[in-house]
Amino acid sequence: MQAAPVVVIHLAAALTATALGPIAIWARRGETPRPRLHQAAGYAWVTSMVVTALSALFIQGEKGPRWAGFSLIHLLIPVTLVSLYAAFRYLRRGNIAGHSQTMQSLYWGACVGAGVFTLLPERMLGRWLWGSLGLM
Repeated sequence: MQAAPVVVIHLAAALTATALGPIAIWARRGETPRPRLHQAAGYAWVTSMVVTALSALFIQGEKGPRWAGFSLIHLLIPVTLVSLYAAFRYLRRGNIAGHSQTMQSLYWGACVGAGVFTLLPERMLGRWLWGSLGLM
């Protein structure tokens, strides 16, 4: 199966963000808080999320309803970018709880939730995964 370069970039950034999220959370919540690790993993996670969101602008799906070439999952692009802005705004204002809640919600919704959605059998990654496992 051949994937367009933008799809490979999107997938690599999304997988990176999915892997970095728990590290950033653990570094702040563990028995011994590690603020430098939290900050480094957090900035890497944010960078991965921005690349994931922006690369999604150039990915067109095959099925389902479209508006100007965009599907419902493309609504995650502005949600992601606005959430990242809000999280840093909370941080700048000293609202650590707001920052934490926003970042964790974004991780669960955009990384985990969207990740599960991409594994549906009718989606490209789902077809590849389930097909390679002999389940399709």
